[in-house]
Amino acid sequence: MTMEIPMVIGNVNRGGPGLGNIGAEQSDYRQATKGGGHGGYRIIVLAPNSVQEIATFPALAFDLAFKYRTPVVIMTDAFTGQLKEDIVFPNIEKKHYDTAWALTGAKGRDHQVLNSLYLETVDMEEVSSRLKEKWDLIATDEVRYEEWLCEDADVLVVAFGLSSRIAKDAVRQLRREGVKVGLFRPQTLWPFPAQRLNQFGREGKKFIVAELNHGQMIEDVRAAMFGLGPVLITGLNRWGGNYFSIAETKAKILEVCEMEMTKGGETHV
Repeated sequence: MTMEIPMVIGNVNRGGPGLGNIGAEQSDYRQATKGGGHGGYRIIVLAPNSVQEIATFPALAFDLAFKYRTPVVIMTDAFTGQLKEDIVFPNIEKKHYDTAWALTGAKGRDHQVLNSLYLETVDMEEVSSRLKEKWDLIATDEVRYEEWLCEDADVLVVAFGLSSRIAKDAVRQLRREGVKVGLFRPQTLWPFPAQRLNQFGREGKKFIVAELNHGQMIEDVRAAMFGLGPVLITGLNRWGGNYFSIAETKAKILEVCEMEMTKGGETHV
């Protein structure tokens, strides 16, 4: 991270922890978005939910990696990673990135250094401060998400990857029955679209965070509601390589539609 070398990493989540299995899971969310190493770093995390996006997101990932000289993770689940569906291959123009920072030999120019070791605390603080400025810029300019039938919805399902595909079918079916529900899909897990979710919270919407883990993204949804009054936030979860069905998702949505802000099953923030 401190060397600021661009890289793109693919992470296809499987059941775990440990060796686990090759079932669908989303339990690497916390590792990817909160960091698996030391130093308080941040990395961009993209979350495709289709083979089409798996094909198109790498170009975006490389653009972001070179723009900010940072690692970018493309994170999906084992189900989506093994899915077969039609796609349109993107027409990607060849780009020439600025690599003046790279170590290509110092003939004809002053030497330069890519360094991750700073023994003097003053130097380390200066580098860390500069990196924080970059992370703050990413958090402002690179938030991506998809909204589907959110504006008039009373309940929003917040989901990414495979979970969002299941949720979208549930939302579609319930809309035909007159239920005001929508889908909010983060396409960047970091930077997380907290500001947009906060706006929806101010409108009094209820939230179901559907994810294939014990509840990880729900922590970021709760944090997004900071400063608001009572907001109903509840989870829909499976793990171990299992996933919830459309019927289970519909049942959860209908249950939340009937909940009041002062009754059990919700999180107040």
